[in-house]
Amino acid sequence: MDEIGLRPLRDFEPEDVFEVIRLRYGHGATVWTSNRAQEEWYPMFGDELLASAAMDRLLHDAVVLSITGESYRNPRKRPAA
Repeated sequence: MDEIGLRPLRDFEPEDVFEVIRLRYGHGATVWTSNRAQEEWYPMFGDELLASAAMDRLLHDAVVLSITGESYRNPRKRPAA
């Protein structure tokens, strides 16, 4: 799942994201990417209980990698030598 939290979750999207997490939980590896910090994911769900249940499942036995630095996708132009 790529770019989680890029835009706010609306309508039934928080429940849909929870269902993906719930159905994948314990069945194999799933990769989630986001430009948001882990603590910023909770408010995306708009419901404290739903967020807690989703994040509990998502983070249980997870390996969290935080990458910092410049983007390789859109690097700043470097001055010509």
